[in-house]
Amino acid sequence: MRKDTTTAKITETDIERNKRIGKERYIVEQYFGVSHLHHRAYRARFTTIMKNLWDVTCRQMAFNLFRGERLPATT
Repeated sequence: MRKDTTTAKITETDIERNKRIGKERYIVEQYFGVSHLHHRAYRARFTTIMKNLWDVTCRQMAFNLFRGERLPATT
């Protein structure tokens, strides 16, 4: 996403682009925010890459199952 700075203002095209990207991006970034706040995911729990990879994978699966349970059923 494009950011507005003091030396370079974003255009209307960039604002519309940010809106389109944001509608999909917030869904993904929601996981990172929740895991950072509630699951201490701001630092690695284990000393090896494989253990951390497995830990993150399990957290993501649990998050998706929890969120998927709360989604409205579409038929």
